Amino acid sequence: MDRRLIPATPRIAHISLKGRVEVPVYTDGTPMRVAQPVADLLRSPHGPRERQLLQGEPFTVIDRNEGHAFGFAGKDGYCGWLADAALSRDPVPSHWVSTPGTHLYPEARIQAPEVCALSLGAQVAITANHGKWLETTQGFLPACHLRPLGDWLADPVAVAESLLGTPYLWGGNSRGGIDCSGLVQLAFWACGISLPGDSDLQESAGTEITPDAALRRGDLIFWKGHVALVVDETRLIHANGHTMSVAHEGIQACIDRIQAQEGRPVRHRRRVL
Repeated sequence: MDRRLIPATPRIAHISLKGRVEVPVYTDGTPMRVAQPVADLLRSPHGPRERQLLQGEPFTVIDRNEGHAFGFAGKDGYCGWLADAALSRDPVPSHWVSTPGTHLYPEARIQAPEVCALSLGAQVAITANHGKWLETTQGFLPACHLRPLGDWLADPVAVAESLLGTPYLWGGNSRGGIDCSGLVQLAFWACGISLPGDSDLQESAGTEITPDAALRRGDLIFWKGHVALVVDETRLIHANGHTMSVAHEGIQACIDRIQAQEGRPVRHRRRVL
C-alpha cells in the first residue's frame, strides 16, 4: 500500500481502513482547514516536504505529535504532517483565487499595506460584497481575482501558462514555487478536474494515447518522475529543473534532451480531457 494514500500512523487510522490496517484506534478524524497562504505537507513531523496545501483547503486530522497534525488533504487524499499552527476551523470557503496570485488587504483600499499574498487555487470564505472588493474574516480581496467555488476555468493549459516563469520548487504547489506534478494538478483543479498530487500517481488519469495518435492540447506526457502538458502539436509546458521554472519547450526537443541527459524515455501519453 502507498503510504502517501494511507491515512494511518502506527497508533491510529482513519475508520475507512478498519479491517485493512491493524492499529489500536480508528477514528473519523477531525475536519480542519489550512489557515496559512501556503503550508508544507511533510513526510514526518519536522521532516522533508512532500507537497504543499493552500489557504482554505480541507485537511482531515487523524493524529498529532510534536506540534504537528497527521491527516489527509481533501482534494486528493494525500497523507502527511502539517504544523498545528497551519490549521484552523475556518468557515467553509465560498470562493477561490482564479488569477495567478492576489493580495489580502486590511481594508478595501489599494494603498493599504498588504496582509499577505494568496496563490492561484487558494480558497476563502466571503462575508460581504463591497463591489470591487470582497470581504473575508481576515481582510479584503479584489473581487476581480476571485470566482465562486464551482465556477471553474475552461482550459488547463491556459491556467498553466498563467504561471509561466514561476520558479521550480520540489513539492511546490503555489505561485511562489511549483513542481511538475503540482503545476498539472493545479491547472486541472482550476478547471474542476481532480488529479493526484505526484506524477507517478497522475499516470493513471484519463486514458492512454496510442503511439500513432496525434497529441492535442491538454494531453499529458510522462517520464519517470516527470510530467508535462501539451500546448499544441509542437510545444509543451512544464515546471522543470532544466530552466528551474515553468516554461515552454518543444515537445521533440524535450523528449530528446531528457533521453540524452538522463536516459529517461517517455513512459506514457495520457488524455484527461
